[in-house]
Amino acid sequence: MPAPSDGNPAAQDDARSKPLRNLWRLRPYLRPYATEFAWLLVAALAATAASLAVPLVVQRVVDGPVARHDEAGLLRLGALALLLGLAEAVLIFIRRWTQSSSSVGMEAAIRADIYAHLQRLPAGFHDRWQSGQLLSRITSDLSVIRRFLSFGLLFLVLNLITYVAVVVLLIRLHPWLGSLVAASAVPLFLISRRFARHYHAASRRMQDQQGDVATLVEETAQGLRTMRAYGRGPELAARFAVGARRLHDTGIGKARLLARTSALFDLVPNLTLGAVLVTGAAAVAEGALSIGELVAFVSLQLMLIWPVQSLGWIIANGQEAATAADRIQEVLDTRPTIVDAPHARSLERADVRGRLRFEGVTFRYPGTSAPVLHDLDLTVEPGETMALVGVTGCGKSTLLSLVPRLHEVTRGRITVDGRDVRDLRLGSLRRLVGVAFEEPTLFSMSVWENLTLGRPDAGEEEVRAALALAQADFAYELPWGLATRVGEQGLSLSGGQRQRLALARAVLGRPALLVLDDPLSALDVHTEALVEAALRRVLRESRTTALLVAHRPSTVALADRVALLDGGRIVAVGTHSELLARVPAYRAVLSAEPERRSGGVGLVRS
Repeated sequence: MPAPSDGNPAAQDDARSKPLRNLWRLRPYLRPYATEFAWLLVAALAATAASLAVPLVVQRVVDGPVARHDEAGLLRLGALALLLGLAEAVLIFIRRWTQSSSSVGMEAAIRADIYAHLQRLPAGFHDRWQSGQLLSRITSDLSVIRRFLSFGLLFLVLNLITYVAVVVLLIRLHPWLGSLVAASAVPLFLISRRFARHYHAASRRMQDQQGDVATLVEETAQGLRTMRAYGRGPELAARFAVGARRLHDTGIGKARLLARTSALFDLVPNLTLGAVLVTGAAAVAEGALSIGELVAFVSLQLMLIWPVQSLGWIIANGQEAATAADRIQEVLDTRPTIVDAPHARSLERADVRGRLRFEGVTFRYPGTSAPVLHDLDLTVEPGETMALVGVTGCGKSTLLSLVPRLHEVTRGRITVDGRDVRDLRLGSLRRLVGVAFEEPTLFSMSVWENLTLGRPDAGEEEVRAALALAQADFAYELPWGLATRVGEQGLSLSGGQRQRLALARAVLGRPALLVLDDPLSALDVHTEALVEAALRRVLRESRTTALLVAHRPSTVALADRVALLDGGRIVAVGTHSELLARVPAYRAVLSAEPERRSGGVGLVRS
């Protein structure tokens, strides 16, 4: 595999690449369409047989009715040739119709599996991979594979069968001339092998660069406001131009390689045809070959020109499909690390009291040596609200992500009512845990769909209550109310509006455990106070166990107890008043929080 682009962390060197093996590994997706492929192969072979029969009929016409001036025989053989042509046309239609329907279904099946696989992969995988690289694999790479499996592979088989059949017929018509045509396969094979080797490298390079360009476009679209705010448009445009020029140059190189090889594929059969015409004419003059046989021989040989000319396209398409299979298998070969244990069980909300315990928890991110969390012990009692406080980078958000198993503990365990979370089914665990992040993600769908993402069966009154709790009643004032589409990443809303919708989404299902990563950071003082009052009431009445990251005293006031993190360890646990009185580090953390509310309210639209 050629050197990868910067955006492809999983690509390997060329010596380790096994493109044909990776393409072969996609064969399970062909099995549901085995019957369709069998029928289209039969139709294709029958159409090829009909086309091969036409030159033989022409030979009979020339040496028979034409030579004897037999009009009745001419009509019979002419009608036979017409029927063969009609049969070939009908068979080609059947073949193409079957090809299209089966190949599109196969492509859809692979795409669905890759999408499902991406959702099973851990967060660390998505942190390392550029989204544009993943996007290009699930779209353009699959289209390349579908094109080859539906057309390129079939034509490769048909053209090989056609070539062998024609050569056999030519040798039967005239052994010496037929052998000459057969010998032309040697230079064709050498040209094909060299072309395939060079085109594979160019194809891999181009597909990686397409992923890089897609990433640039996506990042520019998502960061448009930041780009304009800093006036960096020209610099990003120059960066895009470099990537686009690199992609352009690779594409031109591929086209030049294909054009040069196609010219050679044209040259070999044309030179052979010239030699056949000269030698065949001499054989006719000597009486060793009849005119009808020469016409049939040349007609059959002309049928080889298109299979040979198309060989370049077939090889190119096959190499592109092979590199696409390489890139897809890089994703499919990444095994999910957070999966259900064989003995995992489901747990219903009614059976959960909500005692959350961290026992000797250590965690380090994959590929790093230093742990983020060290032998951490913490207990949150049922119905209790625990605030996590600490300086930036001490591991608060990481600790929260371990509860719904967005990351897996490296050592130790996390329990809910004494049950290790790894002994619960992921679907069950994540239904029990409501999550709201500091940087909320909203999808390009309606407000209602975003709110009910974790509770598709939620009723209108439940949604209304969740919106009221989160002070997100503004959603009803949007152009189409809760049916309003919020746009990609929810950027059509303010930061405070996105946070309130995310909070409403988290509490909608009345989860047993509520995990909040500073979900009120983008709210103004007035709205923050209203949300905190409503959240305090709900936490008290529902007896939901809550674990929240807090940076300001107003948020800390929501908690029954506070845990201070320092360097990935819990160094103090107690009430807010207790820690203020006896832990200087706690006072320092709270006093270090910037007084951003005093003069910045007007900067936050909520």
